[in-house]
Amino acid sequence: MKKRKLTSFTAYVQRSVWSVAALLIIPVVIGLTVTLVYTQQYQAMIQRMATASELKPIVETELAKNLFSVAAGRVPFAESGVPEQVAQVNETLEALLQKTDGSRAVQLTVARRTMDTVWHYAGQVRDGMTARRPVSEIEAIVDEVWQVGELAGDKIDAFLSEEIAIAAQAGRRIRLILMSAAGVEFLLLLGALLWTRLETVRLTAVIRGALMRLENTVDRIANGGFEERVSDVEVADLKNLADQINRMAARLEGLIEQNRLKQEHLAKAELRMLQAQINPHFLYNTLDAIIWQAESGKAEDVISLTRNLSDFFRISLSAGADWIPVEQEIRHTTAYLSIQKIRYRDILDYSVDVEGDVTDLWMPKLLLQPLAENALYHGIKAKRGGGRIGIRACRSGETMTFSVTDNGRGMPPEKLEAVRAMLREERAEARPAPDPEGTGFGLKNVDLRIRLYYRQEEGLAIQSDESGTTVSFTVPALRKEELEHDESVSRG
Repeated sequence: MKKRKLTSFTAYVQRSVWSVAALLIIPVVIGLTVTLVYTQQYQAMIQRMATASELKPIVETELAKNLFSVAAGRVPFAESGVPEQVAQVNETLEALLQKTDGSRAVQLTVARRTMDTVWHYAGQVRDGMTARRPVSEIEAIVDEVWQVGELAGDKIDAFLSEEIAIAAQAGRRIRLILMSAAGVEFLLLLGALLWTRLETVRLTAVIRGALMRLENTVDRIANGGFEERVSDVEVADLKNLADQINRMAARLEGLIEQNRLKQEHLAKAELRMLQAQINPHFLYNTLDAIIWQAESGKAEDVISLTRNLSDFFRISLSAGADWIPVEQEIRHTTAYLSIQKIRYRDILDYSVDVEGDVTDLWMPKLLLQPLAENALYHGIKAKRGGGRIGIRACRSGETMTFSVTDNGRGMPPEKLEAVRAMLREERAEARPAPDPEGTGFGLKNVDLRIRLYYRQEEGLAIQSDESGTTVSFTVPALRKEELEHDESVSRG
């Protein structure tokens, strides 16, 4: 937005005076300018009329007389002056046509074409004298020149008549403009006093408005609106005070932002510490399952369990990185479910559905696996048979949505509302998952990490009824280069 120019009290008064002066001077300047333009047009018309008047005797009489002298044998054609006169008339008519339009141009065009006919007849006289044709024939041609010349003269007369009418109209316009300018000037003289009064009221309003903005801004800052700034202070005498208030508000806002960032970093550190505290029960149970499968001779299950456990811990640690590719998060969750499927093969099945191109996108780690863990221990295990967990990831424009659905027993409305209320708590604290067999990372922590890392108001969304539970979240679709420089990212 364009910055407004500051003005002092004195400048406001000077502007008022200059405004009144402009009101008085501008109409006079406009009137004189328009009068000058019409006067120049009037003079141009007079000049065209004078020029056309000079042509009239040439085309009506002089050309015919000179050709008659040639026919009588008194002068040769070359010395009669006819070629020069015809050329002069044509050149003058062409010049007038360049400055004329409308019906006047039509009259001049007809006169110009008539001169072509005159020149044609003049050529016949010249050729007849050379061929020694009878004098009576040549005189007949000269008579034609008289008649054609009169026609050209009539067209010039018509042109002059229209020019005179337009000149008279221009004169009336000039008089009207001068009278109008005088009337406007008189009215502006009466309005000058009113304008001065209005400028005085406006000056008072500007000063009062600036003081009110200062007062209102200070009041909002005092009530916690530290992002507020004094703006649109048009009076230079109050600008210094406004700058001091803005600097004070900016410093307070900066201190509060620093404190917010410290709290955010502290919360992230608590979450990282919780991530590092993997519940040993999950590891012990998985290792026991590997031993049982090995003792049973199920080599493929042993390999699958070992590979999935390796992927699970490798991605969980991610060399201390907070952000990993979406594909790794999906693989991490799949590894967890694969391990649990071998342990709970009679009651657990799962599916993973990835829609859209999400392979080049990144997300904070440990967002999906805790949701799958919650679905297993609070939904599927309680059902005791036929349990299924569905993992779904899709991208839509600039966002991506993840959901974990189970067909467990679901939650009654009062419990569902209690869980939602827990996620909406103002004081968000990291806490371990309550299930001893889990990995130690619960719904509240996932919700908190979504809101912390994406700096958005909404985290998890939960829907549940007797047919099962769905936990989902929607976040921006970010690539690696779009992550903040201070966020730690996985190197692959």
